[in-house]
Amino acid sequence: MRHTLCTDDRTRPASQSTDSAGPGCKPSGMLVSVTVVMPIRNEVAFIRRSLGALLDQDYPMDLMEIVIADGKSQDGTREVVREYMARHPNLRLIDNPGRIVPTGLNRAIRQAKGDVIVRVDGHTVVARDYVSQCVALLRRSGADNVGGAMRPEGQGRFGRAVAAATNSPFGVGDARFHYSEEEEWVDTVYMGAWPRALFDQIGLFDEEMVRDQDDELNYRLLERGGRILLSPKIRSSYTARGTPRSLWRQYFQYGYWKVRVVQKHPRQVRLRQLAPPVFTAALCGSLFVACVAPQAVLAWGAVPLTYAVACITASITTARRAGWSILLLLPPTFAILHVSYGLGFLFGLARFAARWGSSRASQPSPTTDEGPTA
Repeated sequence: MRHTLCTDDRTRPASQSTDSAGPGCKPSGMLVSVTVVMPIRNEVAFIRRSLGALLDQDYPMDLMEIVIADGKSQDGTREVVREYMARHPNLRLIDNPGRIVPTGLNRAIRQAKGDVIVRVDGHTVVARDYVSQCVALLRRSGADNVGGAMRPEGQGRFGRAVAAATNSPFGVGDARFHYSEEEEWVDTVYMGAWPRALFDQIGLFDEEMVRDQDDELNYRLLERGGRILLSPKIRSSYTARGTPRSLWRQYFQYGYWKVRVVQKHPRQVRLRQLAPPVFTAALCGSLFVACVAPQAVLAWGAVPLTYAVACITASITTARRAGWSILLLLPPTFAILHVSYGLGFLFGLARFAARWGSSRASQPSPTTDEGPTA
């Protein structure tokens, strides 16, 4: 599965593109057009920073458009976007009546005019050379999807604890895009950038997937012979969840919808994805044994005690790197990550038990859809 970004006389062949050409491989006459797609809903607290970073890209603005798909925000997000639209003609706002991320992405991609699609989320602030690095890496590598590492930032002590926990192997397993500092081939990246033509071959995002739609698309791409490249040169940061409740809800949904990803792409299952539900099931079993046979301490105490030791050790290691002020918050943060994801996965197993034969992913047609603007 290979693509060329040389779609007209403004582009140069990938074989002629090198890192030494600098950000965006200037001059601008040699660049491809880019559409940045941004699915948002109720992001008034973050949208100014996100849009400000996008509108300050070193990529030529005459070759870049930003399509924002808004899921009926009610917090003033749309009004903020319209303020920016008045000053930036390359910024468009469209409606996302489905309100979820995959429907927003698909509506934006259908309206995209660019040769390259770059996804940016509402909580994310990208580096000034983000778009140019994505384009350069797509050309140089021949990859079908490129992206950078997920770099969380926290607001407040709990937010900083979440950022540190989700940037550690104990918190998120061996998912390389969380903490890798090397350029390497991987099974998924944060957000992503693709040649527009790719979606004509593999379809758009699966609109069943309220969460984990990026994993599902990447697994579909890999199964069709595509390749995904992670690069530390593609830099961004996102604001981590700031309360235990919001973090629990986020990771519960990740675990819940991961079941459908596994059902659709069983060959792509990784041990890191099964560790939280296995641990949670073992923990529930330990609690049951403790209730029916409290005297059997060794039987029911082994799992929680082992986890507690591992959690405390990981917390000390993480706090040494991220700051001692969050040390006491790290054990409960790790526990929320693991137990909420694990419970979500177990609930998903029960909810989707009859759908193991339903492995075909929904692949909405990439046919152009003008749709209503907002």
